[in-house]
Amino acid sequence: MNYILYDGPYRDSLLPFTFTRPVAGIRIGITTIHEKWEHYMGKEMSHLTQDYLQEKFPLKKESENIVIDASILPNDDLVSLIKSLKIGQALVNEGRTIAVNTNLQGVADNPFKGDFDQVQVKKRFISLQHPWDIFKNNPEAIKEDFRSLTFNRRSVPLSSQFWVTGNPDLIFIEEGADIKFAYFNTENGPIYIGKNAKVMEGSLIRGPFALCEHATVKMGAKIYEGTTIGPYSKVGGEVNNSVIFGYSSKAHDGYMGNSVMGEWCNLGADTNTSNLKNTYENVKAWSYAEDSFVDTASQFCGLIMGDHSKSGINTMFNTGTVVGVFCNIFGEGYQRNFIPSFSWGGTHGFKLYNTKRFLKVAEAVMKRRDIPFNAKEQEILLHLHKMASVRK
Repeated sequence: MNYILYDGPYRDSLLPFTFTRPVAGIRIGITTIHEKWEHYMGKEMSHLTQDYLQEKFPLKKESENIVIDASILPNDDLVSLIKSLKIGQALVNEGRTIAVNTNLQGVADNPFKGDFDQVQVKKRFISLQHPWDIFKNNPEAIKEDFRSLTFNRRSVPLSSQFWVTGNPDLIFIEEGADIKFAYFNTENGPIYIGKNAKVMEGSLIRGPFALCEHATVKMGAKIYEGTTIGPYSKVGGEVNNSVIFGYSSKAHDGYMGNSVMGEWCNLGADTNTSNLKNTYENVKAWSYAEDSFVDTASQFCGLIMGDHSKSGINTMFNTGTVVGVFCNIFGEGYQRNFIPSFSWGGTHGFKLYNTKRFLKVAEAVMKRRDIPFNAKEQEILLHLHKMASVRK
């Protein structure tokens, strides 16, 4: 069987993260959604995404395909139901199509359109419909990934160079990890330390927590429940219930809470995010799909930052701030709570990021991690830059 992950109905409402990746490229828990599905299915899967992303994330079609809504996280029950679908059947939950078995003939944008025999299901699953759903569901996703990824495996033995409160069996350390005189607390959930990751001395970490491969927790960091630090990222200061996708840095003091940060981002020293209004009202945040601010249905929501965006030192982000792709933000005072892609500036106003300059920055930043800034990456950013409209 050929399996395809489809962006589905929530692609636009998951912007800015889906500007630069398919929905399945979102990281939640320990791995990306794509990696979760491949782990459960035991085989490679392709993407049905936006045209401008399709070259980087190619689609593989066969005569029979099971197409899955990529905004849904897999679990054992859901995977079993999807695998059992016959050609012409659709798995449906409360009126929402989850997956279809189809030949994809004549399908342009939406493979879920068509006359399918419906297989109704009432199983519970995690679904991402908004960017803030990422951090809201991250504690549970870490626990599920921990169970799935460590099943029937042994952790590297615990060193005497760190201390544990709670169950030490809820700590899993991959080969090559370096941990020096840190304090781990597993009373509320597991702690996963990826390959060649580093936890520097004096760090305080509470699970559920995931530190992915080659990522670093800096000296004296305070990391609270529900936090994921993606591959090759560096984190210091105080972080609570936040997700960093990868190749990004929040390496200095400053607070980040109930936030999501994409790849290739950097927060300058003492950047702080507000995650709670003084009135204790629900936070409103910008929705690209609605083209307006919407209720997040939560008292807590910090920073939502797209790929390649940066902040200068001492930057202050207000509650529920949404930042697009490739922004350069600086200046005293609280920043606006919606900053469109390719904005250059801060509290005194913005201008459009110069094309030659942002391409040069992207190449330099990715080169530091030995990742080539190739033609596919460049074309994606140039496509997004053409659509950019900066609010001065």
